Amino acid sequence: MVLYSALALLAIAGGALAQDAKRGLYVSKAAGCLGCHTETRPNAQPYAGGRALATPFGTFFGPNITPHPRAGIGRWSEQDFIRAMRLGVRPDGAHYYPALPYASFTKITEADLKDLWAYLRSLPSSSRASQPHELKLYVRWRFPLWGWKLLFFSPGPFVPDPSRNASLNRGAYLVQALGHCGECHTPRNWLGAPKKDRFLAGAKLGEKTRAPNLTPTRLKKLSDAELKDILRTGMTADGDVLAESMAEVVQNTTSQLEPQDLDALIAYLRSLPALPEEPR
Repeated sequence: MVLYSALALLAIAGGALAQDAKRGLYVSKAAGCLGCHTETRPNAQPYAGGRALATPFGTFFGPNITPHPRAGIGRWSEQDFIRAMRLGVRPDGAHYYPALPYASFTKITEADLKDLWAYLRSLPSSSRASQPHELKLYVRWRFPLWGWKLLFFSPGPFVPDPSRNASLNRGAYLVQALGHCGECHTPRNWLGAPKKDRFLAGAKLGEKTRAPNLTPTRLKKLSDAELKDILRTGMTADGDVLAESMAEVVQNTTSQLEPQDLDALIAYLRSLPALPEEPR
């Protein structure tokens, strides 16, 4: 009888873990984990790292986040993972560069972080070593990052606005936390911190690319149906294709969102104050 009960508990625990991982898969899609942690070459193993992110401070490379015990995060605990996402701190205590968008990910709920952890633990391992960042000399030391955090980082999970309905709060959570839309669509100061008073007003990405204004200044030109089509297909009503970086976001993230989440995201963007385009 004791053996039967123990086996039953193990079966229940296994089922719960599988369900957690299933929910975590959806969280990973909403958070765009695949794009930053997978090389662009054909047949690259998902989440094995190697994706380059060019910035004014140098080039960052997404690390291997598979469960490999040496090359990946297989030796991490769940709390190590939550601390990294919530506080931007490695298991050894060193600060992460904000190329890991922990300023947004800090707002992810603990339940979603635990589900995401369960999903990452379920992935096939990869022995691919994480590539060192190629940074300019003046940003190669991590110690000054505590000062950057002191000035620009406010840790803590998303707090729903009681004046908004559930759908608008869900949309805010998707945009501000999981989707981390402000990381690309909000202009930054000379220290690389987002300008909070210019949230989603559009930003320069590299020399030739711009992330567009996502406030009603620009979105008022599009109907909800047109916005949904763009976020589902990556194409505008007149047949234009979104730029490569946003096309990837559509493929990996927005096209994967549940209909009610996409509706909530659009409703939240509509509710934002209209901001003028960021000067070029």
